[in-house]
Amino acid sequence: MAFEFTDANFKDTVLEKEGIAVVDFWAEWCGPCRMIGPIIEELSKEYDGKVTIGKVNVDHNPEISMKYGIRSIPTVLVLKNGEVVDKQVGVTTKKVLTDKIEAAL
Repeated sequence: MAFEFTDANFKDTVLEKEGIAVVDFWAEWCGPCRMIGPIIEELSKEYDGKVTIGKVNVDHNPEISMKYGIRSIPTVLVLKNGEVVDKQVGVTTKKVLTDKIEAAL
């Protein structure tokens, strides 16, 4: 299951952690977010132990959303050692996200 990032745990689980993190910014009311949700879940299983993959509910975690200037959802950020190295806005395929993760690794 994808990790749930929050305003409270984001610093410890993403910013101060070595390695790759994939963060899906979403909301329950967002149709396109529900389309990409199963892809994020699949990736979290496939990359378990190698990449931290999770979701940020923008309605419940406004600090992170504002920090990264999230204006459209779904937005997926790929971070390496706390720095954004790639970004995907809108619905996409699993292949596109896998390619972004592999490039960061």
